[in-house]
Amino acid sequence: MKITSAVCAIGVMLCGLIASGCSGGQSDLQKWIEATKKKPGGRIMPLPEVKPYETYVYAATNLRSPFQPQGPNAAGSAGLRPSARRNREFLEGFSLDTLKMVGTFKVGSNFYGLVQSKDGLVHKVQPGNYLGQNDGKVTEITGGRISLVEIIPDGLGGYIERPASLALSD
Repeated sequence: MKITSAVCAIGVMLCGLIASGCSGGQSDLQKWIEATKKKPGGRIMPLPEVKPYETYVYAATNLRSPFQPQGPNAAGSAGLRPSARRNREFLEGFSLDTLKMVGTFKVGSNFYGLVQSKDGLVHKVQPGNYLGQNDGKVTEITGGRISLVEIIPDGLGGYIERPASLALSD
């Protein structure tokens, strides 16, 4: 019983010390509050002027429906489809973003492009070859760019052509 009463006495003394330590810092806070109250008040900025709303009349009778595709390939070109009969070329096994143009060379009047695949091999391409997984046909090769046209799904059951390119990186 002596041990428990001694422990209780120590606990009461500790609580008293902790409580007295918390009350000592209030004087600084009170001084700061009084000093802040004595400072002159700031000026309140006026509210910004509200501009009147300008109405707009939407006359959609002579405009296209926003729910129909637009453009010349709107419904997908009727005969545009990837060729299923064509033999696939080696570089069609790679995604276009994994292929890298590393150079060109010219033989006579023909430009050839050099394309590096992700496996590190360099391949020669010319207009008419195919690159990438979206039936990308090479249309033009210049000193710093290989231009091609891909055939991609339009999301409505048809296909559209999309221009793409590989540029020579420094």
